[in-house]
Amino acid sequence: MTTKKLPIGLSDFKELMVNDYYYIDKTKYIKDIIKSSAKILLLPRPRRFGKTLNLSMLKYFFDKSLENNKQLFKELEIEKHEEFELHQGKYPVIFMTFKDVKHLNWEHCLSSLKYVIYDEFTKHRYLMEGDSLFPDEKIFFQKALERSLSQDECHNALKYLSKCLSRYYNMPVVILIDEYDTPIHAGYAKGYYEEIISFMRNFLSGGLKDNTYLFKGVLTGILRVAKESVFSGLNNLGVYTLLDKEFNTFFGFTEPETANLLKDYDLSNRFNEVSSWYNGYNFGGKVIYNPWSILQFTHRKPKIPSPYWVNTADTGMIDSLATKGGREVKEEIGYLLEGKSIVKPVYESIVIYDLEKRDDLLWSFLLFSGYLKTAGEKGQKNTYQLAIPNREVRYIYEEMIIRWFGEKIESSRIETLLNSLIKGNIDDFEYLLADIVEKVLSFHDTGGTEPEKFYHAFILGLLVWLEDRYEVKSNRESGLGRYDAALIPKDRSKIGIIMEFKKVNKRKKETPEQTLKKAMEQIEKKKYAAELQAAGIKDIIKIAIAFKGKELWLEHSLLK
Repeated sequence: MTTKKLPIGLSDFKELMVNDYYYIDKTKYIKDIIKSSAKILLLPRPRRFGKTLNLSMLKYFFDKSLENNKQLFKELEIEKHEEFELHQGKYPVIFMTFKDVKHLNWEHCLSSLKYVIYDEFTKHRYLMEGDSLFPDEKIFFQKALERSLSQDECHNALKYLSKCLSRYYNMPVVILIDEYDTPIHAGYAKGYYEEIISFMRNFLSGGLKDNTYLFKGVLTGILRVAKESVFSGLNNLGVYTLLDKEFNTFFGFTEPETANLLKDYDLSNRFNEVSSWYNGYNFGGKVIYNPWSILQFTHRKPKIPSPYWVNTADTGMIDSLATKGGREVKEEIGYLLEGKSIVKPVYESIVIYDLEKRDDLLWSFLLFSGYLKTAGEKGQKNTYQLAIPNREVRYIYEEMIIRWFGEKIESSRIETLLNSLIKGNIDDFEYLLADIVEKVLSFHDTGGTEPEKFYHAFILGLLVWLEDRYEVKSNRESGLGRYDAALIPKDRSKIGIIMEFKKVNKRKKETPEQTLKKAMEQIEKKKYAAELQAAGIKDIIKIAIAFKGKELWLEHSLLK
């Protein structure tokens, strides 16, 4: 068992090493960056998966202008490789982060961008003291320090600084840019998308395209913004997303790394619990755990795991996109909550402005942002099976559904409905459910080719509100078949519930009563209550729901 402090919220490599924080060795990443055939690498990953810490590590490894940092890498993996002596401390480094550039309007955004440029130029003030700069270059440098560069001059700041540093040190430059797409997301959300896209295209192209002073450039972010939007003309760009095998273990924790961490803090007995909550990500074929949540869990040692990662997110953009997606998107989110996968095309390059226009881009956005995982082999035309990675992320979708209902129904009305259900007042439940269906659902929702699926997702969305007291299960095998929905009480003395939904078949001139009878017989014949009975639940109510458009009928009985 170790007594080392955990690096909660820390992303400076030197601080971790000097103060002897717990560190999972990712330094082989440095060798792979050096050996990569690409001169510029874009490595998009979900937020809080270690992107900033890894860039910080690169900075301390390469940087010639800082004090000797060789000791920071003592006994780490990179020290064993020849690249250590060949490249450690040999290059001037430009390190810029755009993580805080998120503003309400373009004017404030541009001011913040100028501050990022200013901040990096201040680290290299020493260039002004010697005679390595020409007079006109000193004027440019001074304007950068005064934050008085014009927008056009800002576009050239990256290339200008790399030229000056390369001349001063007589070595090519390493350029590291963290969270390059944060200003782009803000611009999309706040209405200055065209301005920020234009700026970032000119700024990055100026510093990275055909830059003869460059040794390596590494950029991180969440998404690969489409080449025509930002990376126009960068023919020497290598992009490695979470779908690629390259660099797949350097962001997040692998399963052995997670097991060792829990062992080091005497938490090995919680491994299975931790896995169900925080693993499930698939980066290039490797199972990856969420590092932010693993560290939080290990530090806090809670009795019950909590959604640490999701609680640090602003999910407004996801809510907005999913809501605009309409009936089909809500239906498919219902499938995901049932534990199923959906098959969707995945686009590795995203023009963010197209997200509102194209429903199919939503799934790629959710995958690369960490809210879905690939759950099967790649299919034709870049299609993948997508699923919810773990219990923590499932929490986000449940909260989303609760918000959707909350916009149309008072939460007190939903509570009354669900209390009627779990107390066995099924007649009241039927009346309240019919009323909510009438108010919330449109004919378009229930009139599609597979309305059973929509009703299924709708009812499941309501039952999500009970997850603190019940296991809400759907489409699970029990007995001789698969029930539609079940409520399994955590307090086994409470009532358990089995539900079956059926559409009234108009073509066969079926009556609602016939449909209900068929559903009730199916519950009995297929022994759907077997799972609840095996869990020791004695009182089980079986409920059949028949529907036709926005009309519904309900029958129930106590299982004998």
